[in-house]
Amino acid sequence: MGFEELGNGKERRWGIRSLLRRKQVDSDRVKTQEGGHQLAKELSVLQLVAIGVGSTIGAGVYVLVGTVAREHAGPSLVISFLIAGVAAALSAFCYAELASRCPSAGSAYHYSYICVGEGVAWLIGWALILEYTIGGSAVARGISPNLALFFGGPDSLPYFLARVYIPWLDVVVDPCAAVLVLIVTGLLCVGIKESTFVQAIITSLNVCVMLFVIIAGGYVGFKDGWVGYSVASGFFPYGVNGMLAGSATVFFAYIGFDSVASTAEEVKNPQRDLPLGIATALSICCFLYMMVSVVVIGLVPYFAMDPDTPISSAFARHGMHWAMYVVTAGAVLALCSTLMGSILPQPRILMAMARDGLLPSFFSDVNERTQVPVKSTIVTGVGSAVLAFFMDVSQLAGMVSVGTLLAFTMVAISILILRYVPPNEMPLPSSFQESIESLSFQEEVPKGPVGISDKRNKQSGQDGTSKDFPLIIKNTDEDKVHEQKRRKYAAWSIAFVCIGVLILTSSASAFSFPEYLRYIICSLGGLLFLVGLALLSWIDQDNGRHSFGHSGGFICPLVPFLPVLCILINSYLLINLGSSTWMRVSIWLAIGVFVYLFYGRSNSSLTDVIYVPIAHANEIYKSSTEYVA
Repeated sequence: MGFEELGNGKERRWGIRSLLRRKQVDSDRVKTQEGGHQLAKELSVLQLVAIGVGSTIGAGVYVLVGTVAREHAGPSLVISFLIAGVAAALSAFCYAELASRCPSAGSAYHYSYICVGEGVAWLIGWALILEYTIGGSAVARGISPNLALFFGGPDSLPYFLARVYIPWLDVVVDPCAAVLVLIVTGLLCVGIKESTFVQAIITSLNVCVMLFVIIAGGYVGFKDGWVGYSVASGFFPYGVNGMLAGSATVFFAYIGFDSVASTAEEVKNPQRDLPLGIATALSICCFLYMMVSVVVIGLVPYFAMDPDTPISSAFARHGMHWAMYVVTAGAVLALCSTLMGSILPQPRILMAMARDGLLPSFFSDVNERTQVPVKSTIVTGVGSAVLAFFMDVSQLAGMVSVGTLLAFTMVAISILILRYVPPNEMPLPSSFQESIESLSFQEEVPKGPVGISDKRNKQSGQDGTSKDFPLIIKNTDEDKVHEQKRRKYAAWSIAFVCIGVLILTSSASAFSFPEYLRYIICSLGGLLFLVGLALLSWIDQDNGRHSFGHSGGFICPLVPFLPVLCILINSYLLINLGSSTWMRVSIWLAIGVFVYLFYGRSNSSLTDVIYVPIAHANEIYKSSTEYVA
């Protein structure tokens, strides 16, 4: 009698079901039982905005304006930034709901583990580790050339910070980049409140530089005339397609707001502050990007822009050579803030994965005094510093986008799962077996993917019917059958959407295929996509979504259309990252598969658990000797 465990021994540890097991939504009880020190709840809305804006606005905007305007958009660059901002907002909406419902460290990894399963969550976490490591190293390598301008030129840094070519290794080492990474690592070890305060100061100074560009550039534009908007080719020199191509390029300038979600466990009021922080940060970034592009393109015709230093050269053309130092200072500040935003999330993802047993417990330690994962932070910082010192990671920069776009896609899929087929079972430690066996439920416990045994209340008959209330039991059984059908149809509809998006985006980008074949495959993918979307629009959402995680937070609007559109956009960008990027990422992901197979799967905290219906979880907890009121 009672509940049975998910397999035994080798079946449980090595079966395919280990890839599908999902962890508990609200992990507060688990953390209390496990003990140990928790992260400090110190962050408010303003600090979250500082993290979001600082992590998003990098030095790229100081270069991206010229490159995209010259090659794709022309004067319509401002619309490209607006479209890219709207596309980023789709992911931000999904992040905001999940972050407020599941305010624990781990960001997209945490949400995937709860909604999708352990296998997908592991790949997302592993990809994010690569993203933040390479991202932090690439940012650090970009600081020293900009910093050298204040010392007289590209190669004018002090000898102990200057880049040096080592012939026998055929590498150019960058001591300045490594030192900066180690300084940021030390600052992050001091505490989340202190590091966020420093990042807020740096971000504020960077925003001041961008406001200077907007105000001073606007003054010069009104004084000398907006020559950039008087070109003969008009507002759309490359047509609408060029503007859309520019949107796809500048979309990556909005990556960074997901760093806010990684600090969810350290927010004082996550249900209110996380959605507000994400939305405010993204809105500020979009406004600054659009205003800077409006001003700079108006000062210089798009075809005459310097692709490397568009803003500095624009002011120089109007006699303001000194503005180069202000813009360069802004680039250095932006890079420093982005460096902090790149290193901050990774220790928390490592900590979340170690808490779940997928990585060694070394990474889950939280320092008693600073209340931050110091060990994980040090490992992250040292790894990024070594990479920044020895390698020119600019060629690997595309790999950063893979982790981000995979995370964005999986978060959108998690929203669909949450709304239509949320988990209806939760894992409990095997120590609860006695409590589970001692309980007697009035209704039949449905069999799930983990083999839960049936149990009836003693008042029911042996044949499963109630002697006193047969109509109630009959209606209840009909409701259960109807709900099972609804969940089945919803699950298949989500699968149709995902498969259709994959076929549609892949065939649309397969330019080596014959044109007629591309059209046929695109049509099949599009049909599958539309069928899945239509079914999701027709099927009712699950009532369990109201009690999923923490209630009272942000609710993503326009479901299923908004997350489905988010999946489509991010998948298209993923497909078009290039074969060389995917080959490099595949090597890293293959390493991750081996790590999971030989360590993570057998050491997972879900290895020896009992899955029970969520409706009976509280009753089981209260009847357990381990329950603490």
